[in-house]
Amino acid sequence: MVETGGQRRFRQRVLWASTGTKDPKASDTLYVGALAAPDTVNTMPEATLLAFADHGRVPNALPADGGDCESVLDHFARVGIDAVGLAGQLQREGAEAFVASWNDLMLCIQSKAHAVNAGAGA
Repeated sequence: MVETGGQRRFRQRVLWASTGTKDPKASDTLYVGALAAPDTVNTMPEATLLAFADHGRVPNALPADGGDCESVLDHFARVGIDAVGLAGQLQREGAEAFVASWNDLMLCIQSKAHAVNAGAGA
């Protein structure tokens, strides 16, 4: 929470979701170190957390002020990358993946509840 001018405001934080490495040729902590930044949240899988605790490093945490992000985004635009469109696509795909996981979890709970109820009635 941040207070400015007597008002309380909540700072939105970046969420890095499921930052486990999928490529077996890459470091098992690749994204943890590469995406480390102040005030961020990382929902890494347990295997990644354990690997990072064992041998992970954060060689260069992203700066709190964004560093050279403006020049990087300008470069993306010059080479034809639509950063706004890409961000929207990633947000949609991420939300869809979380909804699918939530629905799978609800089906699993429902199935287990039915099994428990069926066993209780027998």
